[in-house]
Amino acid sequence: MKEHSMKLVLLGIFFFAISSLFMNVSANELSIGDIHQEWWWNNDRDKDRQQELPDPEGGPEKVERPRNPVSNIVLQQRYPETVVLQGPATVNQVALTFDDGPDPRFTPQLLDVLNEYGVKATFFIMGARAEAHPDLVQRIVEEGHIIGNHTFWHPNLVEQGEVATLEREVQKTEDFLESLIGYRTKLFRAPYGFLYNELVEKLRDMDYTIVGWSVDSLDWQEDSPEEIAFNVLSNTTPGSIILMHDGAEWEGDRTNTIQSLQEIITTLQQGGIEFVTVPELLTIPYQK
Repeated sequence: MKEHSMKLVLLGIFFFAISSLFMNVSANELSIGDIHQEWWWNNDRDKDRQQELPDPEGGPEKVERPRNPVSNIVLQQRYPETVVLQGPATVNQVALTFDDGPDPRFTPQLLDVLNEYGVKATFFIMGARAEAHPDLVQRIVEEGHIIGNHTFWHPNLVEQGEVATLEREVQKTEDFLESLIGYRTKLFRAPYGFLYNELVEKLRDMDYTIVGWSVDSLDWQEDSPEEIAFNVLSNTTPGSIILMHDGAEWEGDRTNTIQSLQEIITTLQQGGIEFVTVPELLTIPYQK
């Protein structure tokens, strides 16, 4: 009898262990299934995000710029008819320029500020973002600002090292913008400002003026509005071309750029400085 009872106890333990094992397996399968569903949901969301706001192909500005500090002074000296970094110091004018847009999160707010102060600027546009948000490009033009070419996908042209990549990126952007705004862009700014001799020569052959800058706001570091304004105001002189950004990668934020503009604009205007577009500052054409 005792032996029979012991067998029943052992059998019960066995079935309990088996049941627990299946329960754990089922729980794990459910967890894996949930993860699988979540992965696919995130993947779909990433696709939607990419369509809504294509990220710069070469990576975030705050990652690439510190790796390769930019100075195009040598290129400007080698190609003075093609590369421009600033305007004449004899006129009380400066040019605000904005890269990497249009960005639906920040460009409209920035345009509102410019409109409030009656300031015209120059926007270097990513073709892929223009394609995603043509209404913002049209608004930029309608409000009197100038459009420049900033490639289609914002690659690191020096890292890729191919003139063919440059030509393809620039031409695709030029073609799309022409269909949207009615003219072919003549002003170009390289992603991150990265260029070398052969790329400059190719852009010259494509009838582009390469626009660099003499004042870097460093807004891509996402410092406070006060720091961004200080970077600009402490370095700006008559003829300056000022680099700022209305666009960012998906994780980036240009709120501080927008907030810094009020101090930058009012301080310079109170000092007798007029804000003009790049072609006005340099007396050069902006379309072919």
